[in-house]
Amino acid sequence: MSKEKTQGISFFEKYLTFWVLLCMAAGILIGRFLPGIRSGLESMKIADQNIPLAILMWIMIYPMMLKVDFKSVKNVGKQPQGVIISTLASWGIKPFLMFGLATVFFQYIFSSIIPVNIATDFVTGAVLLGAAPCTAMVFVWSTLTKGNPAQTLVQVSINDLLILVLFVPIVQLLLGINNVALPTETLVMSIVLFVVIPLAAGVLSRIIITKHKGEEYFDKKFVNKFDGVTTVGLLFTLIIIFIFQGDIIVEHPLYVLLIAVPLVLQNIISFSMTYFVSRVAKLPRDIAAPASLIAASDFFELSVAVAIALFGVDSPVVLVCTVGVLTEVPVMLLLVKFVNKTKHWFPPATSEYKLLNQL
Repeated sequence: MSKEKTQGISFFEKYLTFWVLLCMAAGILIGRFLPGIRSGLESMKIADQNIPLAILMWIMIYPMMLKVDFKSVKNVGKQPQGVIISTLASWGIKPFLMFGLATVFFQYIFSSIIPVNIATDFVTGAVLLGAAPCTAMVFVWSTLTKGNPAQTLVQVSINDLLILVLFVPIVQLLLGINNVALPTETLVMSIVLFVVIPLAAGVLSRIIITKHKGEEYFDKKFVNKFDGVTTVGLLFTLIIIFIFQGDIIVEHPLYVLLIAVPLVLQNIISFSMTYFVSRVAKLPRDIAAPASLIAASDFFELSVAVAIALFGVDSPVVLVCTVGVLTEVPVMLLLVKFVNKTKHWFPPATSEYKLLNQL
C-alpha cells in the first residue's frame, strides 16, 4: 500500500469520532427544528424497512465486501495459529463477554440511573454489537500496525462466512436469557439484506471484473474507487439515526457516557486476552497484531442495520449500536499505538509470513 494511501486512510479514520460528533449534532438539530424531515423519513418504508437507511447500509457494506476473497481461505492451513486464536476469541468469548459486561453495568451498577426497560434495551443493543467481529475497519488497523495483509484478508473472509451461520443463534441465545424474543424471520432477513446480498454482490463483482480486467486492476483500481464511500455512507446514516434519537439524548445525555463504559471495556478486554495468548503462542508480530485487533473490534455497520430493522430507528437499542461507532475508533487507535510500542514482545515475521505478505 502506498504511503499516500496509508496517510489518506489514517487521516480520515483518525478523525472519524469528530465527524460522528458533528453528525450527532446535525441530526439532533434537524430532528428538533425541522420536524418535516423526520416525518418524511418515517414515511419512506417498504415492508418495515426504511428505504433511505437500507440504501445507505448497502453503500456502507458493499465496498468492504469487495475486499473479501474466499480463495485466500484455502491457505489458512499453512499458518493457522493466528486465525484460530482470533476466531475463538471473536466467536467463543467476545459476544458472551459483551453480554456479561452490559448486564452487570446496565442492570446492576447503573440501575439507579437507567430504568429497567431501558436497561434491557441497552443490553440488547450491546449483544447485537458484540455478536459479530469487524470486517471493514480491521484493514485500517492492520495497515497501521504493519500487519500481514494476507492473514487479515483470510480472517475477514472467514468471519464473513461465520456471520452467516453464527450471528443469529448467538444473538437469540444471549437475548433469550433476558426473555427478549426476536422474530427469527426478521433477524434472518436482516442478515440476508445486509450481509448475504452485499457479500454476493462483492463476490460477483470480483469474479466478473477480474475475468475481464484482471486481478491487479480489481485490487488496485476498482476497489480503490470506493475509498471513503463506506465512511460517507456511515456518516449520512448517523445523521438520520440522530434525527430520531435526538429526544432521548437531549433528555438523558448521561446515557451516552454510561453506554460507553461496557463497550470500551469489551474492546480492551477482548484485545488483551487475544494479545496475551498470541504472545504465549509466540506468533510473529505481524500476525499477533491483526489477530488481536480483529478480536477486539465490532461490526457496528451490521449491528446498526439489524437494530433498525428489528426495533426501529428511534429505539434505545439503536442508540447503543450508534455509541459503539462513537467509541470504537478512538479506542482502537489507542490499541494500535500500544501494539506498535510493544512489537518487540513478538518474534519478527518468518520468511513464510513474509512470502504471504507479498501475495
